[in-house]
Amino acid sequence: RALSAKVTGFMLKDAPAAQLADAIRNVAAGRRVVDSQLAMAAWDSAECPLTPREIEVLRLTAEGMQAVDIAGRLFLSVGTVRNYLTTIISKLTARNRVDAIRIARDAGWL
Repeated sequence: RALSAKVTGFMLKDAPAAQLADAIRNVAAGRRVVDSQLAMAAWDSAECPLTPREIEVLRLTAEGMQAVDIAGRLFLSVGTVRNYLTTIISKLTARNRVDAIRIARDAGWL
């Protein structure tokens, strides 16, 4: 998120003082500085394939709501909620709803 926000410097807060000072000098000189550990973490993390509505449906499912309750809350038909859940499971290559919730939580999308 920081990279997409055009941050010019991004370091770990517990980096050695000399490394932080060097990063500040580089940013002041107009260069971009990103800690290598953070860069690798960003590289490894996948973009969320779910739409905001799909995330909302999955979040409510994770809270224990049934399709009929989610439909009422989001002003959708029960069939539409079930379609969302099927699409979510497919996009995440999950085995079922519970697996989809686990995948999304592990990835930080929920």
